[in-house]
Amino acid sequence: MRLLFKQRFFSWFDSYDIYDEEGRTVFTVQGKLAWGHCLEIHDGSGRHIGTVKEEVLTFLPRFRLYLGGSYAGEIRKEFTLFRPSFRLDLNGWRIQGNFLEWDYEIEDGAGRRVASLSKQLFNWTDTYVIDVEQEQDAVYALMVALAIDAAKCSQSN
Repeated sequence: MRLLFKQRFFSWFDSYDIYDEEGRTVFTVQGKLAWGHCLEIHDGSGRHIGTVKEEVLTFLPRFRLYLGGSYAGEIRKEFTLFRPSFRLDLNGWRIQGNFLEWDYEIEDGAGRRVASLSKQLFNWTDTYVIDVEQEQDAVYALMVALAIDAAKCSQSN
């Protein structure tokens, strides 16, 4: 399953539309007023299905992930010199980024690819392509992509 994650051009808070390969809106993401990033994920019918919430007062960006109202896991940036590194506590997954922080691979505990994230260049707004192997992992992969994008935003401020 391929998802296109595109930030809205004119939005006061972080707002994104997530499209499938046919251009249909699969998810919408609305930023909420909060200390740190708070991103609510809604399905195509507008039903709230998840939240990505930044923990404040941490040395490096850290995000808690919620599916519905239940805690699902967290992702946090780790200190490294040359290669971006995140620690992912979600479904036993691991994540690895490339040197430029544009591409990421998510693997399960056995080393099988779960999803890949790629930033598309030369767009007016942040745009990512998320390739997910199993459709049931799409929301989790989207949460990871949102957290990485928000971490980059936090570090650039």
